[in-house]
Amino acid sequence: MLGFEHYGMGWGMVLVWLIPILLIALIALVVRNVISDRNGKPENTSLDILEARYARGEIDRDEFLKRRADLTE
Repeated sequence: MLGFEHYGMGWGMVLVWLIPILLIALIALVVRNVISDRNGKPENTSLDILEARYARGEIDRDEFLKRRADLTE
């Protein structure tokens, strides 16, 4: 059987096509990863932060209820 060399496509020609395709695929993966990081988990809302402070004991129940009422108005 004849190999690539007999049709003008030696291994150098294979690499000429393969390397740019791999680079484009790598760039596409990086771009997709950056975009998905932006749209991933949303940042904590002010109510989430308030609930976390109450859970840690930084604020008491009265202050939590007052601030929660202010936030949900």
